[in-house]
Amino acid sequence: MNFDESPEEAAYRAKVRAWIADNAPDMSGLTPTERRQWHDKHRDVARVWQVTKAAAGYACISWPPEWGGAGGTAIEEAIFGQEELRAGLQFNYFRTGLDMLLPALMEHNHDEASLARVPPAVRGDEIWCQLFSEPASGSDSAGVRCAAVRDGDTWVINGQKVWNSGAQIADYGMLVARTNPDLPKHKGLTVFWLDMKTPGVEVRPIRMMSGDNELNEVFLTDVRLPDSQRVGEEGGGWKVIITTLMNERASLGSGTGLGWRDIMALASETPSFDGPAIEDPAFREWLADLYVDAEAIRLLSFRTLTSLSKGATPGPEGSAGKLLWSNLAQNLTDKALDLLDHAGLMDDPDEATMNGAFQHRFLWAPGLRLGGGTDEIMKNIIAERVLGLPGDIRVDKNVPFREIPNGR
Repeated sequence: MNFDESPEEAAYRAKVRAWIADNAPDMSGLTPTERRQWHDKHRDVARVWQVTKAAAGYACISWPPEWGGAGGTAIEEAIFGQEELRAGLQFNYFRTGLDMLLPALMEHNHDEASLARVPPAVRGDEIWCQLFSEPASGSDSAGVRCAAVRDGDTWVINGQKVWNSGAQIADYGMLVARTNPDLPKHKGLTVFWLDMKTPGVEVRPIRMMSGDNELNEVFLTDVRLPDSQRVGEEGGGWKVIITTLMNERASLGSGTGLGWRDIMALASETPSFDGPAIEDPAFREWLADLYVDAEAIRLLSFRTLTSLSKGATPGPEGSAGKLLWSNLAQNLTDKALDLLDHAGLMDDPDEATMNGAFQHRFLWAPGLRLGGGTDEIMKNIIAERVLGLPGDIRVDKNVPFREIPNGR
């Protein structure tokens, strides 16, 4: 693969870089605390930035214009994303909807009501959340017990979801429910989209040890949804789930947040035994290993980009990237706090080095090894779908879901 940009791509990058420099939101008036993800003022800035991008044709660049996109290429979208990251513009509020859920909605639904939800999300008017995981089935996406029972042209839904990022601020969600417990667990699932203000939907925030309020529990009690809000076929929910999870892992596997450049900057100003830590041979050896992992993530993202540019759904390379990124994030923040020594205990963004970015990420990093599929699941996917190794033995493969022991 040739990674050199064509003259057209280089010109597009220059154009995008100049546009971002002229239009990037001004966050100088925000305190370090207010600049953190999920703070109300940070979210307000993110919404304005999404509106600005959409108005200029830089939101969802590769999507058709009728869906709010610009009809551009996946390469152009990747270039814009890289320049956003370079400019320090990282906003996660619209990522679940635009990177994971709405591509699945557009692939599996073609009705007017469903597709009408796409442009408002592109414009930043609506935020989406994912309602997949449950207390008894986190990474087991097929172990869903939330039940949807048909009542004419309506579905009545009861159950509980958990670890739902952004549900407390979301306008819409995508929900997976079990519609036929007499079939094996990967069958009999159906996906729906819903307004989060639908009667019977209750969101309870979960306080994280990092101080964030990103995660939530969602309780559904006699929630009634019309069949027109079904995504894909009745009983065909596993296809929708796979589409969503592949997009999710490709998105997570591209890597965001702190990287090797950030810890180089930290090491350059942090004293060690004989000068700054950046001069320590042991640190430099560790940094080289980190760089190799970061470069692997970058190159795997090109594989994903190649799939997207051909109109395909991202494949197992997203799992490899996600596995590398989650490990890199934890390794990176562990080392940063070691460098900071006692100062690593300070998380106050107004007092800590680099506004406590490494401390904050350290407390958040363990969750990356769970969200979007655990490390073990990612390794299984790589083993089975990339290396062609035999699959795990599944004793519940052909067992009706209602007959699977649940420990009750």
